[in-house]
Amino acid sequence: MTDRGGRPVRVGEALEDWLGRSGLGTRLTLAQAVDRWPGAVGPQIATVTQAEAVNGQGTLWVRVVSSAWANELSLMTPRILGELNRGIAPEGQIREIRWLAGSALPADRR
Repeated sequence: MTDRGGRPVRVGEALEDWLGRSGLGTRLTLAQAVDRWPGAVGPQIATVTQAEAVNGQGTLWVRVVSSAWANELSLMTPRILGELNRGIAPEGQIREIRWLAGSALPADRR
């Protein structure tokens, strides 16, 4: 690959540049919150929740086993956001958590 001046560019550099220009780099950073969820909330909360999705505006949807847990966790949202966003650049931070009460969790996590 070459840059606009005709100089060779490494594939990784070209991909990083494209991800930045397209906005996909930020979306990939945001999506990592789903994987970081168990570590950010700890084992007790992780057993009754499951991070499901995140959008480009930084909203994370989390499935919770009951409305009682959803209510309790809503009170803990500022602390959880702090843990999720620790060490993440501002453009990749989760800004809001939407708690979804329901039984969509696998049977072994209820």
